[in-house]
Formats: sequence, structure tokens, C-alpha cells
Amino acid sequence: MSANTSQSLRIFFRSFLVIGALALAACSTPLPQAPEHIAAPDHYQYIIGPGDTVKIIVWHDNDLSQSVVVRPDGKISTPLAEDIPAAGKTPTILARDLEVALGRYIQSPVVTVVVDKFVGPYNQQIRVIGQATKPQTLQYREHMSLMDVMIAVGGITDFAAGNRATIVRMVDGKQVQYRVKLQNLMRDGDISANVPMLPGDVLIIPESFF
Repeated sequence: MSANTSQSLRIFFRSFLVIGALALAACSTPLPQAPEHIAAPDHYQYIIGPGDTVKIIVWHDNDLSQSVVVRPDGKISTPLAEDIPAAGKTPTILARDLEVALGRYIQSPVVTVVVDKFVGPYNQQIRVIGQATKPQTLQYREHMSLMDVMIAVGGITDFAAGNRATIVRMVDGKQVQYRVKLQNLMRDGDISANVPMLPGDVLIIPESFF
């Protein structure tokens, strides 16, 4: 065995031991269970985000009515109204802004904005990573629960350690982790494990060690 090969093996086994120690430390640190009752966001309103498709309807003017995609920079461009900021606004606020922009060219425009395809802003998305059948990013919906999220991602894989899943959530400006029991919820039908979700939650589903 060459010196380089021997050194590579020592580095590999040293890294393996470090990772194993970190995993054991994580398992030995108990996480709080996710709260079963939390206050939903007050007066939740959908906020437009980059990637959303918005349908702009200008009454009695078909030439100005069209569907556009919000650009990565959060802006949209329509005839007579270029580079209008859209991300971070409700559809109603965007409609009023478009009325002001179009009012420079036509008399008393009346605009309605309808969101066709939803992506939403980054801080309102729910992310599911790890051993979900279809890991993905979901747009938060009012009163969304853990069960709703699991239905959307198709449940957990056969290799998932469902009862060691965690929700990472921002609470009072700090990142907090909660333990959730997906195994109990998805395979045992334990409805008490169905906890509320909040905008910005990250659901992490680890792989089983066995």
C-alpha cells in the first residue's frame, strides 16, 4: 500500500468517526415536540413573489390586458408600464400601482390583478428536504398543516426515519428546531402528530441508520 493511499484511508476513517460523533450528539440532544396549537398569521394575505404568473385585466382595453411572469428581480413589464415592482405586494396593491402607471397614458384606467400560478416570496415558502417521496418547495396556504405538506410531497420513503424528522422555524428572530413524528402520522394514523405549519418552515426528513 502506497503512502498516499494509507494517508487517504486515515483521513477517510477520521472523517467517518467525526461524522458519527456528530450524529450521535444530535440524537442525544432532545428536541422539543412541535407545538400542536400556534397562532396563525394575522389577516393572512397572499404576497406576490418572483416566478408568479399574474393576469392583468384592464377594463375595456384588451390590448393592455395580458398574463405576465414576475421576473427574478421582482418586476413586471406590460404595454405602457415597464419595470413595475410586483414582488412583495398583494394583487390589490399591484393593481393600484398599475392604475397610476397607466393613468399617464389613458384616462381613469381600472385594473384587476389575478394570480394564476403561485410561487410566492422566499420567506413564505415551505421547504421539504431529505427522505420525502418528492422533496420540493411549497407555497404556504392559510391553516396549512403537516399532513397537508406530506400529501403534497407524496409521503415519506421506505428509508426515512420519520419520527426523527424536524421542523426548522424562525421564532422571534431565532432559528428553533422541533421534533415531529411523521411515522406516527403517515403510517400509524396518529392525528395528534398533525401539527400546524407556518410560512418559512423547513421540514427535514433524515434517513434511517438501519
